Amino acid sequence: MFPILLIAIGAAVLALGKRLAVLGAAVGALFGLALISLLPGLGGPVFKLAIPLVLAVLGFFFAGFAKGIVDIVLLVLGVLAGAGIVVGFLNLFNADAGLLGWILAIIGGGVGLVLVRRFKDMAMVVLAGLIGGLLVTRGLATWLPFLQGGLGTLLVIALAAAGIAYQGGLVSGRKAAAKTG
Repeated sequence: MFPILLIAIGAAVLALGKRLAVLGAAVGALFGLALISLLPGLGGPVFKLAIPLVLAVLGFFFAGFAKGIVDIVLLVLGVLAGAGIVVGFLNLFNADAGLLGWILAIIGGGVGLVLVRRFKDMAMVVLAGLIGGLLVTRGLATWLPFLQGGLGTLLVIALAAAGIAYQGGLVSGRKAAAKTG
């Protein structure tokens, strides 16, 4: 059930990540996975399933209700997404970084913050692509262990590029149609 949930959330954010509520849910799920990996021994399998699920629901509702304060929400999502992306890549390589993992997560959060402040619309598309790619790959890696490491990273990058191209309007002529209309 857990891998299917990750793949479904990842696919949704790859296709619909520009919608703030969907991006909020994906960031919540990814942040929940990051918490589980940074705090080992955090309970049984049901608890480990509940953390990303509850954080995904909270992220969905938080982002959905906070449309009036979108800029602040985007900054928070940028920080959490940056940290979650770094930890997600560390997990693909089965890196047990300890304190270094926390430091890299903080640096990733800072990079996410800067990206969102500087390039708000494109940052949402890029973060959604990376988060979606990571979630799908994490879900698939449960069934296909060979997706750990370099091959998984390549899959994340390919899925992220596809999501960015689709949401950025580079596929299906959406950008060209918007300019002429």
